[in-house]
Amino acid sequence: MRSPRLAALELRRFGRGRLPRAALVALLLLPLLYGALYLWSFWDPYGRLDKIPVALVNEDTGAKAKGQEVDAGRQIVRGLRDSDTFDWRETDARHAREGVENGTYYLSLTLPADLSSRIASNAGDKTGTGTLDVRTNDANNYIVGQISRTVFSEVRSAASTRATRSFLDRIFVSFSDLHDQTSKAAGGADKLKNGSDEAGSGAGKLVSGLADAQDGGDGLVRGLGTLDAGAADLASGAGKVADGTGELAGKVNKAAGQLGPFLRENQKSLGEAAGLVADGAGTVRAHLDDLVKAAPEAAREARTASTTLDKVYAEQCGARRSASPAPGATPSGAPPSGATDPSPACPALAEAKKAAAQVATVSGDLDTLIGERGGVDGLDHDLATLTTQARALQKQAPHLADDLDTAVARINALDKGAQRVADGADRLRTGIGTARTGATTLDEGLGALHSGAGDLSAGLRRLSDGSGTLANGLHEGAGKIPDYGDDARAAHAGAMADPVRLASHDLHKAPNYGTGFAPYFIPLALWVGAMVAYMLIAPLNRRALATGTTAARATLASWLPVVALGFAQAGALMAVLHWGIGLDLERPVATIAFLFLVTACFAALVQWLNAQFGAAGRILVLALLMLQLTSAGGTYPVETSPAFFHALHPFLPMSYVVEALRRLVTGGGLGPVWEGCAVLGGFTLAALALTAWRARRAQVWTVERLHPELSL
Repeated sequence: MRSPRLAALELRRFGRGRLPRAALVALLLLPLLYGALYLWSFWDPYGRLDKIPVALVNEDTGAKAKGQEVDAGRQIVRGLRDSDTFDWRETDARHAREGVENGTYYLSLTLPADLSSRIASNAGDKTGTGTLDVRTNDANNYIVGQISRTVFSEVRSAASTRATRSFLDRIFVSFSDLHDQTSKAAGGADKLKNGSDEAGSGAGKLVSGLADAQDGGDGLVRGLGTLDAGAADLASGAGKVADGTGELAGKVNKAAGQLGPFLRENQKSLGEAAGLVADGAGTVRAHLDDLVKAAPEAAREARTASTTLDKVYAEQCGARRSASPAPGATPSGAPPSGATDPSPACPALAEAKKAAAQVATVSGDLDTLIGERGGVDGLDHDLATLTTQARALQKQAPHLADDLDTAVARINALDKGAQRVADGADRLRTGIGTARTGATTLDEGLGALHSGAGDLSAGLRRLSDGSGTLANGLHEGAGKIPDYGDDARAAHAGAMADPVRLASHDLHKAPNYGTGFAPYFIPLALWVGAMVAYMLIAPLNRRALATGTTAARATLASWLPVVALGFAQAGALMAVLHWGIGLDLERPVATIAFLFLVTACFAALVQWLNAQFGAAGRILVLALLMLQLTSAGGTYPVETSPAFFHALHPFLPMSYVVEALRRLVTGGGLGPVWEGCAVLGGFTLAALALTAWRARRAQVWTVERLHPELSL
């Protein structure tokens, strides 16, 4: 029996009774539960955001900027109410917080009290940023929180644009004032140039005068240097004089201390002695001629007498004293005749010898003195001088002590004066040194001042040049500053407030959320349809196996009925999606043809798993469905999935089905479609071949087949 006939017989079983017919209808409609109902449930969620209750709290108190009222909160509330996003419900902060917590509101938006004041601060010296406070609760719904971030980003951008537009409008209003003030500044720059020219002339005169002052300062420094050297010598000399007078005063005071009492006690005797000296000198002077005549003879006689006494002493005392026996000894012989014991006479003889020697010396000195003084005239002159001085001393002797005190007082006064002179000289030297340092500093200052005056003169010249350039630039700038009218100001403020716009070009845009997810849910529905079909239809036709039909025919006999049911499922699903929900297909014919291929492939894979593994195959079919759903990239790009699913993606058929359906439903190149057809064809042939191989083995009955370990 041929495979199509066996397949038709398999389908006729569902027409025998109400329950089989109901099962067949359920089998045909089951994919609609996964495909149509799922897509219908979130077909266009973003188009119904206005049904989501959201709390709106406006606490903004407004502000003033440049004399104008700023009420950013009211403007934002008006804009939100005019938009189609969310069901905005104005309330207070407490009810909003409680509503987000208990689920009354999915989220809340709060405009703070200082929103306008912070925005208005940008028009003054300070800057501020307004804050929109969003409160979400993922325990209510996670997706709403994600949607709100996108929506509120647009709200924030729109509010920022309005605030920036207002701020820039005030800037453009100021351009006219800036133009007038710039013109005034240009006039001031002209005056500055004239004044700097006059100041430059005065600075040149100042430079000349400071040059003369610097020359005088150099001469002053040199003169004070010379004076400082002289003051140092003066201080050194005055110090030495002070040291000398101090030493002299010390000696005089010491001598006066010793001599003063003596003079006071003996000044009368000194006068008398001086008189005697004067008298004696007069007497000697009167007998001077006799003395001169007798002096040479007396000197000879005195020397003769001294020589004689020396001999006598030597004869009488010198030898006997050297040879005298020790005490108690007996002399060796009798003394010479006429000799006496010298013991008592030698001392007197020695004194006489000494006196004779002194007389001889004095006589000789007198004779020499007379000869050295030039004879009698010289000696007479000396005696006259001695007499005069002795008489003067005799006259002054009664008041020598008083004169000594006066002299000591004068010497002490001289010492004090010398000390004061030394101190003054030292202070003079120090003062001159300080003056020299100051003069040097003055000279350096004059040099720096002269240099600074030169810099000032050059700077004033540059200032004159710069002020001229500034004046020219300000005049030119005043002509270039725009003076906007109301319309031009509004246009420029709008352009600068939102200078960059997003130009989005979607090559093949899906009109809604459901259209974008249809390529993901359609293969899911078809897989489930094939899975349920093989719960009612055996993966291998028992009649074909029993009649000895070939394995290939037996395989096709069980595959073709499911394929036929799959075609009906795909047609019913696409009809409901298109006419019931509103799915528009870019390539409807190609889409239906491709879905027939998908149905054939899925039926072959499910058939093989059930034929190969029996009851366990149904579990494997469900597990394979889960792996395909998680690795096909139907919701998020597969690159965002963990590495395991990313690696599994190219080896499962649903990955290619999803990619091909996206191009067929929304448009685009057909490369992924042809690739998907090739991959699905390969999977179909491989699955049918494996099922045929299993059918060949199934024609032999075994204990395992008669008593399976697991049955469902």
